[in-house]
Amino acid sequence: MTKNKLSDLTDHLFAQIERLADENLSAEEIEKEVKRAEAIVSVADQITGNADLQLKAAKLFAEHGQPILRMLPQIGGDKS
Repeated sequence: MTKNKLSDLTDHLFAQIERLADENLSAEEIEKEVKRAEAIVSVADQITGNADLQLKAAKLFAEHGQPILRMLPQIGGDKS
């Protein structure tokens, strides 16, 4: 069972939006949340980029079958 899913990432992004939208934050708290948001976005970009790459590999496998695996070592081909 996978612990982290893309839906979890979506939840984190929306939670951060809610924190940024809090009108009761001081200037210092806003600055802290902006820095946190930038870090979250940076990690989220890496996660979604990785998911996109996995999807592209799956599409190649669906289109070309077993022969493509030797060119896609991360999804089952020869790693040598």
